[in-house]
Amino acid sequence: MTIPGDLKVAWAARDVIPYLGPGVLGLDPACPLPETPEGLAARLTEKVTVPHKIRGNLTAAAQFIENFKHRKTVDTLMKGAFAAHAEPNALHHWIAESVPPLVVHAWYDDLLRLALARKRRDWGLVQAVSQAEHYGQWVHYFRDDGTRAGPGDEGGWTTLAYEPLGAVYPAGNFLVSDSDFVEVLTEIDIQTPIPPRVQELRARRGFLFLGCRFKTQLERAFARQIMKRSQGPHWAVLPGDATRNESRFLAEQQITVITSGLSAFLGDMAGAGAGNRARAAS
Repeated sequence: MTIPGDLKVAWAARDVIPYLGPGVLGLDPACPLPETPEGLAARLTEKVTVPHKIRGNLTAAAQFIENFKHRKTVDTLMKGAFAAHAEPNALHHWIAESVPPLVVHAWYDDLLRLALARKRRDWGLVQAVSQAEHYGQWVHYFRDDGTRAGPGDEGGWTTLAYEPLGAVYPAGNFLVSDSDFVEVLTEIDIQTPIPPRVQELRARRGFLFLGCRFKTQLERAFARQIMKRSQGPHWAVLPGDATRNESRFLAEQQITVITSGLSAFLGDMAGAGAGNRARAAS
């Protein structure tokens, strides 16, 4: 596998925004956390009876539980699904050590947060919140220690971690049900739910998609709107052939596909970075 030269250059210049999807968890075969929407749907429906036809559909299953049990039940099940102890993997550590100005973490675990916390203290979180629980608010800000911050604090952070789906830490905020996403998608085209600092940091940069697929309309819509008005270029690491819908989306967004597993890609990128540092020191 050959890493595109423009990616190496942009990464060294801190002009790349990593966009981490659930597949990043698959780098650790022993990770006990769900690493696909289907796997998470299975966790949510283990203890709650949900109609068979929607059991494998994460957003529909969460909506059913919210309608017939309560929103608090959804939150409890989500927290339980990500409660098992897990350690950040090599990719999380690589991101933390690389000090990107912005990283998008589009899953519900807290392993990126753990990796950042163990390396540095100059970062913070901006995390989506559900309108069902925080009506009129789109995001909450948190310092590296998990305490609430204000929207003016993020300008002093070297790295901003943006979690557009929410996450289990620090407050268990989740966008997961159909109604959660309807609220966001009605506004996301005009960028209302996307924090101004995220919009600012993406403007002259490109995105690198890791552990992401674009098979569903929801996955494509979030990626498209978070990328919106960014300069590019963009890349996506995909381990196999793209589906027809994925191929159309990748072409539409002018995303260069790197056909590779994450482990091989990470080894090549980390090796290239070490070589650059050695040449700079000589």
